[in-house]
Amino acid sequence: METLLLSSAEQLTAHLKALRKTQRLTQAQLARRLGIGQPRLAEIEKHPETVSTGQLMDLLAALGVEVLLRVKPKLPRDETRPRGQW
Repeated sequence: METLLLSSAEQLTAHLKALRKTQRLTQAQLARRLGIGQPRLAEIEKHPETVSTGQLMDLLAALGVEVLLRVKPKLPRDETRPRGQW
């Protein structure tokens, strides 16, 4: 079982494409599994931040992936702020 580290939307973009390709699925095939159109799946792969958590979980399930959360080692206080827009 391969473990993929995810700490940014950019990484999620790469992981979604790689997971789909590893299973030898086209965007159209995966989109059919999800009940969406291929253009929407292409948009999700480019911009995964555009989907809800539920939709992302459905997509990961369709790819046979489960999510595991783990606590990172403690960082110095000034480095603990999340990155991105809030």
